[in-house]
Amino acid sequence: MISTFKRWSNSDVGHSFTHSPTALVAAVIALICVIGAVFAPWIAPHNPFDLATLELSNARLPPAWSEEGSRNFLLGTDDQGRDILSAIMYGARISLAVGLASVVLSVVVGVAFGLLAGFIGGWIDAVLMRLCDVMLSFPAILVALLIAGVGRALFPNAQDTVAFGVLIISISLTGWVQYARTVRGSTLVERNKEYVQAARVTGVAPLRIMRSHVLPNVMGPVMVLATIQVATAIITEATLSFLGVGAPPTSPSLGTLIRVGNDYLFSGEWWITIFPGLMLVLIALSVNLLGDWLRDALNPRLR
Repeated sequence: MISTFKRWSNSDVGHSFTHSPTALVAAVIALICVIGAVFAPWIAPHNPFDLATLELSNARLPPAWSEEGSRNFLLGTDDQGRDILSAIMYGARISLAVGLASVVLSVVVGVAFGLLAGFIGGWIDAVLMRLCDVMLSFPAILVALLIAGVGRALFPNAQDTVAFGVLIISISLTGWVQYARTVRGSTLVERNKEYVQAARVTGVAPLRIMRSHVLPNVMGPVMVLATIQVATAIITEATLSFLGVGAPPTSPSLGTLIRVGNDYLFSGEWWITIFPGLMLVLIALSVNLLGDWLRDALNPRLR
């Protein structure tokens, strides 16, 4: 593993990462957020969803550094007496899981459609690109809001897994379009190169050519786009949860926590919504900065 890390650090991408202060700071922030979310059951001070441990007498306590604050609740509590710090860790788990899952689904669908459209062409290319044009004509948040709302209406008593599945599909429904158009453009260039023509002459099946030859050479832009789209998917999920059609109430995400705190923002309990909002900003900003660095690192014109 050490030798692998050394080879990576000596590569162009590794050298660019280690010599970019912005990328290093963004990576550290993102890593802290991910660790806090993944290991929330073990490192969170409290379990905010254990009803047996909640006390209404602890509701709306200010942060610990305030005069009325408590050292047991570093960032204060919400209207139900839940620890804000613990709720943020648990809420970030849901936001990150939904964001990553929706991006993975978008990449799989978009790359597959883009390869077919660019490599085969003809009526398949025309149909898929018109479908992309139709999807781009609708705002992404509106489509996600419609699908998530319909899903919640059709399955009002569904389990959390079904609700999260509907949420992931609603975000992915418009997310795949950018990957499809990006991969199609790269595939149109790659399919006319010598190595693809040589594979055709030797009798290699078109599906194998797309999978083994074209796909590895078009994944660079996809990686950059996917990194940036993770932040967009997380914000979309938070927006849907803020509007009440996202994560189920039994497993609130960062958007749900912000919506709950918004009701008390003008009454002086600012910490209920400010701290989850800051967590959302840190995650989105760090991922966007990493995406910008990766885009520059993979661009040969900037080396």
